[in-house]
Amino acid sequence: MKEIYLDNAATTRVFPEVREIMDELMEIEYGNPSSMHHKGFKAEQYLNEAKSILARSLGVEQKEIFFTSGGTEANNLALTGAALAGRRTRRHIIASCIEHASVYNTLAFLEDEGFEVTWLPVDSRGIVDLHVLKEALRPDTLLVSVMAVNNEIGAVEPVEDIGRIVKAFDPGILFHTDCIQAYGKMVLRPGRWKADMLSVSGHKIHGPKGIGFLYIKTGTKIKPLIWGGNQQKGIRSGTENMPGIAGLGRAADLIYTDHEDKIRKIGELKAHFIQRVTNEIPETFDHSGEAPHISSISFPGVRSEVLLHALEDRGIYVSAGSACSSNKPEVSGTLKGIGLKKDHYESTLRFSFSVCNTMEEVDETVEALKDLLPMLRRFKRR
Repeated sequence: MKEIYLDNAATTRVFPEVREIMDELMEIEYGNPSSMHHKGFKAEQYLNEAKSILARSLGVEQKEIFFTSGGTEANNLALTGAALAGRRTRRHIIASCIEHASVYNTLAFLEDEGFEVTWLPVDSRGIVDLHVLKEALRPDTLLVSVMAVNNEIGAVEPVEDIGRIVKAFDPGILFHTDCIQAYGKMVLRPGRWKADMLSVSGHKIHGPKGIGFLYIKTGTKIKPLIWGGNQQKGIRSGTENMPGIAGLGRAADLIYTDHEDKIRKIGELKAHFIQRVTNEIPETFDHSGEAPHISSISFPGVRSEVLLHALEDRGIYVSAGSACSSNKPEVSGTLKGIGLKKDHYESTLRFSFSVCNTMEEVDETVEALKDLLPMLRRFKRR
């Protein structure tokens, strides 16, 4: 059976060039970058090369890149590290109500530790209201965290405006943005956004799982969460995951080469899919955001899990929401946040695209939906 993978917001297929450099770091240049001999020196070269690629992709300095085990750790380090560093004078945090679980649950933990969190509502498109943000800012606000791209519907937040508003109110307030779904899909410029911290994960851009990084602007006060041998300036101790770091660097280099062409292709796949589904299948509702790779569609009359597995039986892989939360029965906070009715949020699937997909795959998926939905809806109504 032919496989069609349209769950690229959950994870992506590793590029062959990424696998090759990871093999090299595991089999040939396997040294520890902290070692003083030649093997350690070679490993350090790969470390610095990856940092250079990542820093260049953001328009920042190499010394501002700190490797983590992935996006979840990057978000945890940013939020908890900043809270620990600033808790003596400030204990108020602001975030949107549609943040990823790695932000939402971290802030819930900080609430238990005595911090106060203001959750910003979003409109029907999933966009934060900037006027509400302005009203929420206070003299004791420590941190504002708003994701750049929502992982379920692809809403693109006005992060540049958010950074400008926050810093105009008080330059001492830290601004963090979760860019795990944005990195590789758009040009990110934390300097222009006035962002102090920015989180990225490798496996969303055809890199390996288990690696990510946190951009920390020079001068930002942050406490480490992992203590050890003082690697990475003590911010994140532990022997560096060199195969993962090299793979992340190679993936970033590849994804940002001919970047406009890649994003144009992904955007065309998404637009074609939405156009066909909404025009050719009755009772379908599109609430996709502006991100080029994420499409969110409701199919009232059939539960999302049922349709997901019906597509899976045909070799088509999609998602009923965030992969990080899909094993839990809770209703999506994002879909509730944008005001979807129950029969809509219970029937929503996420289709997410990458440069590995083709227009033929999109058309086959639409045809499968056209075939499956009438039968599944009839079964539901009995």
